[in-house]
Amino acid sequence: MAEENNTEAAAGAEQEAPQQQFNVQRIYLKDLSYEAPLGVEAFKQQWQPKVNQELNTKTNKIDDSNYEVVLTLTVTVKVGEDTAFLVEVQQAGLFLVAGLENQALAQVLNTTCPNILFPYAREAIDNVVTKGSFPALMLPPINFDALFVQAVNQARQQAEADQGQAAEEGQSVN
Repeated sequence: MAEENNTEAAAGAEQEAPQQQFNVQRIYLKDLSYEAPLGVEAFKQQWQPKVNQELNTKTNKIDDSNYEVVLTLTVTVKVGEDTAFLVEVQQAGLFLVAGLENQALAQVLNTTCPNILFPYAREAIDNVVTKGSFPALMLPPINFDALFVQAVNQARQQAEADQGQAAEEGQSVN
């Protein structure tokens, strides 16, 4: 009898706790842009490129448990002062995320999802660059967990600075 009550209590606790779920619904290329403004002149110059990489993520809540995460990666390659080529990729994914809230949800959407999308974006960039007749461009891996921690720390420092400034302004008025 005691075992029955314990089993029922455990089953009730499991029903009350939200079930955590994560699933990749779809990965797709949302946008791709390639420009080679120098044209043939880029191939006449000695190839000593300067690579600049910009990264951004954006999350759109589709419904209660589905999120679209878009990883935007912009790569600009210059030879001297001239831009040899510029590639921008928006690699997107539709992710089912349920049972997570606040910090845990933000971490999954800003680290796990971009980690899944990045290899696809990197491959798309390499593919279009080689089709443009430039040498292959293999971008190094990105540590999205470290970037997330850095962004959280910067937001916290900014909030503290804003609070300190508000407190100082309040004191100077008196």
